[in-house]
Amino acid sequence: MKPLAVLCSLSAAVFAADATLPDKSPEMKSSIRGNYIEARTADVYTGPCFAMSEINLTGDLGIFGWQVEHGSFDGVRLDGLSVVGVLHASATLGDPTTTAYPVKSVIIVDEKATLEQRLALQKFAVRMAGGLLNDVVSVVSSPIAFEIENNNIHSRNASLTAGTLATIKTRALTTGDQICHNESTWYPPLTEVDHAMPAYTETNLFHGQGLNTTWNYSGKRGSFIGTFHLDE
Repeated sequence: MKPLAVLCSLSAAVFAADATLPDKSPEMKSSIRGNYIEARTADVYTGPCFAMSEINLTGDLGIFGWQVEHGSFDGVRLDGLSVVGVLHASATLGDPTTTAYPVKSVIIVDEKATLEQRLALQKFAVRMAGGLLNDVVSVVSSPIAFEIENNNIHSRNASLTAGTLATIKTRALTTGDQICHNESTWYPPLTEVDHAMPAYTETNLFHGQGLNTTWNYSGKRGSFIGTFHLDE
């Protein structure tokens, strides 16, 4: 576990240093874009009765991931790399009536990345997550595969696999997935996206350590597939 300790120590040092650095030079600006996926343990596409019945009973667990098509973060090129965040919240994620914090999290960085790229991927994920990755209990590296059928996000047939730790698999919603027949997108995506569509969760699995729980959920209308970009 010594490499992980080094990674976490270096990460902490980088974050601490950022607080004292001047504004980024032009070569340190971030411009990055790619694909996004998430899965929760509550329906995001649902009717009011089903949504209300799940609040504070489920939906406190989630996985989201980014696949970088091209671009850099803090001047570090991240083309072709991916990063995953895994969440254990204190309440239903996205519920506007209460806070889901505190939220414990694990970050999984792409095994193909160099040490510099792993640190940049971690910082990028924290930046995009809007506070959901502020309490990271561990950072691990793993082979990550992010696949979209025919490279078409509108198919909504996608999968994200982070070794044996985390898996999301989605498909398009169909009329057969409607129960109330007044369903809509009840919750927005958990992070900043350009465009996202709700999808059916065939697999939402976490078998890692650090969150005091593991899970394997399927059969939910609880996923999103979409695109993102960041220019700053």
